[in-house]
Amino acid sequence: MATSMIENLGQRTVGVLDSFGDFCIFSGRTLRRSFTGWLRRSNLLMLAEQFFAVGTRSVPVVMIVGAFVGAVLAVQAIMQFRSVGYESALGSVVNLSVLRELGPVLAAIILAGRVGGGLTAELGTMRVTEQIDALRAMGSDPIRTLVVPRFLACVLLIPALVLYADVMGILGGYGVSVGIYQVSEADFWRNSAEAVQSFDIFYGLIKSVFFGASISLICCYKGFTCPPGAAGVGKACTESFVACCIAILSLDFFLGVLLNAIQRMTVGVAPILG
Repeated sequence: MATSMIENLGQRTVGVLDSFGDFCIFSGRTLRRSFTGWLRRSNLLMLAEQFFAVGTRSVPVVMIVGAFVGAVLAVQAIMQFRSVGYESALGSVVNLSVLRELGPVLAAIILAGRVGGGLTAELGTMRVTEQIDALRAMGSDPIRTLVVPRFLACVLLIPALVLYADVMGILGGYGVSVGIYQVSEADFWRNSAEAVQSFDIFYGLIKSVFFGASISLICCYKGFTCPPGAAGVGKACTESFVACCIAILSLDFFLGVLLNAIQRMTVGVAPILG
């Protein structure tokens, strides 16, 4: 019994390491092909199509969810700040939270759910129906044709989605704070201006680039390695979303530690209470 358990554990460990190695090779090939040949008209047309699918269609969802997240954050924080007499600092806390954490993570989760699942399903279906093998047979590189445009679209457009989420989150928090809980409008914006630094704006944008890269690579890899059959496509979509969520939260932690250290060494940290 114990021997069988150890054997199964060893097989699973070897399988995970083997899959991780394949993913690293897949990511390296994608990155290498992302910097060449994209000024050609045919490649630009493929890229523009993915820009529309990844960016334009995601904007309404990001804006609506961003506004409600900022509003919910203000609702949850107002009572605690009011109980200690610091409700004037609500704006700085809401805006910093949206800019540094909620905006980029929110945009990444929406991208993983709305776009990432579609990428996995589309590429998985192409693998199941042997369209990827047909591209190879015709001498075309599937990585360059199928993966690189989706990768570049996610990496280049997720900062724009984060900006939409940031703006709507700030406006949502402002509307609830000033319109419902009667926080002073002047205090809301004054404390926000004093607490928010330029680095805080780029803080979330820097993280979002890594989020977009990880989402696109994970989802495209899962599509390329999809098991056969309709059940295999569904399983690949589920696994890709779970893996993306884990990657987003893990990267958020490690990048947060790194960026906090950089901020302390360069520009310092502004107080949130005026």
